[in-house]
This record gives sequence, structure tokens and C-alpha cells, in this order.
Amino acid sequence: MEKYEAYLQKRERQRIRLRELIESGVIIWNTEDTYVDDEVIIAPGTELLPGCILSGQTVIEEKTVIGPRTTLRDCVVRSGALVRETVAEESEIGPDAKVGPFSYLRPGTKVGEGCRVGDFVELKNTTLGNGTKVSHLTYVGDTEVGEGVNFGCGTVTVNYDGKKKYKTRIGNNAFIGCNTNLVAPVVVGDGAYIAAGSTITDAVPDETLAIARARQVIKENWKDKRK
Repeated sequence: MEKYEAYLQKRERQRIRLRELIESGVIIWNTEDTYVDDEVIIAPGTELLPGCILSGQTVIEEKTVIGPRTTLRDCVVRSGALVRETVAEESEIGPDAKVGPFSYLRPGTKVGEGCRVGDFVELKNTTLGNGTKVSHLTYVGDTEVGEGVNFGCGTVTVNYDGKKKYKTRIGNNAFIGCNTNLVAPVVVGDGAYIAAGSTITDAVPDETLAIARARQVIKENWKDKRK
């Protein structure tokens, strides 16, 4: 009975909290499935779509859209950003950045202005320079990324050898082809290109093309021999 009463009290406090936010100019689409901690700071004009959970020392600046189904803990979201169907912890999302759906930002992540972080992307202890795009199915961990970089689908920064974690550094305007493995510690220079399907273990100089994959071999009549 005591637990139930405590639950009712908490729900009432949350109703009051959401009402105060609405009166201050925050747009909350559904107060029944939105939760905002007392410590969270939200600027007027922010939209909270259904299913948002904002906790800890989270700060949301003006003209942002959060949700639906987004969880933020101890995060800073700068003005004009869109964050949807995302889980983020101890991270910063820059102005006019677009994050989600289905993105995971782990502690130590900083997304720059105008960045695009798309579906099934995980970032950890990583800085993305302004305008960088990580659109889908990619893991970037312990990495410093410059401005205007494009990550192809399926890229992985291989940052852990079982004992230690290592840094990857990527320069401005680099292009990372699909299904690339960047085996840290490694540096990719400004304007460098990496061919799709490469596993990069050595530094890639500025303005060069790196290709690191086995030559394709065709086995004639292989199916008949297998039978």
C-alpha cells in the first residue's frame, strides 16, 4: 500500500511538472506517456512527441523536436536539432543536427552542427565535426571525426583488442566506403577516400584512395564439382 501511495504521489508531481512546462511554452503532445525529471531544463518552443523520457542534467534548447520514443539522460541538445526514436546518455547534440531513428549515443559523444546520425548507428566517446553524416548501420567508438565526413553503411571502428581501447582519427571531408573496418589506432587524412569493403590498418594520407581487400576469384564449374 505504501508503494502504491508513493507511486500516486510521483504521478501527481509529474502532472504538475508537465503542466508547468506547457505553461512555459513547451509543446507536449501526450502528457500520459511523457516523463521529465525536475532537473531537466527545456526551452520554450521545444516539441516533445509521445514516449519521451528526459532525466538527469539534460538541457534542451529552443526550436528542437524530441521524439517520439526518445530517452535522454544527462544530455545537451542544441537549438534546431531533431532527435527521434533515440537513446542518448551523457552526450551533446549540436545545432540543427538530425539524430535517429533508432540511434544509440553512448557517454562521451559529441555530435556537431548539422550532422546526420541515422538508423542503427551507435556512437561512443566520439566527436563528429560539423556536417558529418553517419547515416545507417555503423559503429563509431573512441574516434575524432572532422567536418564533412561521409560514412558508408556498415562501417566499424575496431577500437578494442580485448585488453585496451584505441583511438581512430579521421580528417575533414574524408569518404569512408561501405563495409569498412578501421582498425585502431589509425589515422585517415583530410579528403581521403576508402574503397568499400576495405580493412584499414595503416594510415591513409590526405587526398589518397585506400583499397584493402582481397582480389575476387571466380571458381568455374564449382557448383557441379560440389554436387
